[in-house]
Amino acid sequence: MITADRTSTFPRFLDLAYPSVERGEGVRLWTTDGAELLDACSGGAMVSSLGHGARDIVEAGVRQADKIAYFYMDHFTNEPMERLAERLVEVAAPEMSRVRFTSSGSEANETALRLARAYHVDRGEADRWQVISPAQAYHGSTMATLALSGRTLSLQHPYEPYLSPHLHIEIGADGDAALRALDSRLEEAGSGSVAAFFCEPVSGAARPAFTPPEGFWRGLDARRRKHGFLVCFDEVVTGMGRTGSWFAYQQLPIEPDIVTVGKGLGAGYAPISAVLCKQHVYDAVDRGSRFFDLGHTWDGAPVSCATGLAVLDALESRGLVPRVREQGPRLLAQLRTALLGNGLVRNVRGSGFLLGVELVDLPDEAHMGDRIEQVALRHGLLVTTTHSNVDGFVGDEVVFAPAFTATEDELDMMVERLAATLREVAA
Repeated sequence: MITADRTSTFPRFLDLAYPSVERGEGVRLWTTDGAELLDACSGGAMVSSLGHGARDIVEAGVRQADKIAYFYMDHFTNEPMERLAERLVEVAAPEMSRVRFTSSGSEANETALRLARAYHVDRGEADRWQVISPAQAYHGSTMATLALSGRTLSLQHPYEPYLSPHLHIEIGADGDAALRALDSRLEEAGSGSVAAFFCEPVSGAARPAFTPPEGFWRGLDARRRKHGFLVCFDEVVTGMGRTGSWFAYQQLPIEPDIVTVGKGLGAGYAPISAVLCKQHVYDAVDRGSRFFDLGHTWDGAPVSCATGLAVLDALESRGLVPRVREQGPRLLAQLRTALLGNGLVRNVRGSGFLLGVELVDLPDEAHMGDRIEQVALRHGLLVTTTHSNVDGFVGDEVVFAPAFTATEDELDMMVERLAATLREVAA
């Protein structure tokens, strides 16, 4: 275990002792002190959808690095970037038209914000800048993406002076109430100043595996047409098959104008993310400024794109997205049965290989998320928790998001170990 006083790194939590991970294979991890863990959250951040140690993905990056590893996209394009963009639109998101590559989910979401702004400016509506988004949300850790959340205590403090004053609504099981809140925000801002509604179709890191009822999405679509704002979907977590379709929006009665994808695009083997948009968004820039800059150093880099292309090919050739769709209902039912009667658990929900265990309301000082993660490690399981109750929206939650390659026996063991963990903590 490595503590803050024994490292030259700047750790995230200075009062936490970190195990040191040595290697991984499939859904198993080994630490330097000899512990073997089942990875039930795809590398801890819902990233490693193909598991650990996938040689074909590693070798794709190595082959590209032997040719050319890096150059800046302002000067050249490259075959892996061109092929990956084409394949994404052809295979994963035929509703979209253009692709812009970035390196992380935060960068992709910030780029989506800039693209929404550029769209309106190039159409002659420079007053449109305001964004409305769900209050209980997480879209990234840059200043621009932090402003998309309404979680002032757990995420935005003490950076509030640097954040744009965007507007937020609460979305729960009552879709009509959420639409009324949206109408109020549109009136408050003046609909002619609203550039975008920005949200996750299925939540990932905040309120995991939650999605509003169908009526909300239909109402959002109607308001988009009436008021002229764009709908931007953050699918950094759900994109590339996590909920049983290539993108979660493909299971909803609405399509976004702009959508982002991140974690599953590189599957943990390279830092890569992307922004996809519909043709009319691209056309606005094409007919306007013909300029969309402000990129990042590794945007579209050959090694990252070659790795992303190998990930996409593996998902398609091995039929992993249909497998997630078919296995998801069984996994959800199994987890619900295993946690039935546990007084700590309020709700179990989800689709595909993205499940969320919502806990009952507990005091912030209980640090329930931290306790669950530590007990889970003792049971040989890696899970991720979200600590949201400090903001007053929902209680703490557990994220269950295994790799798409996990066998049924491995999934069974993960469920058993999570149930044992929550029984111990509840007691």
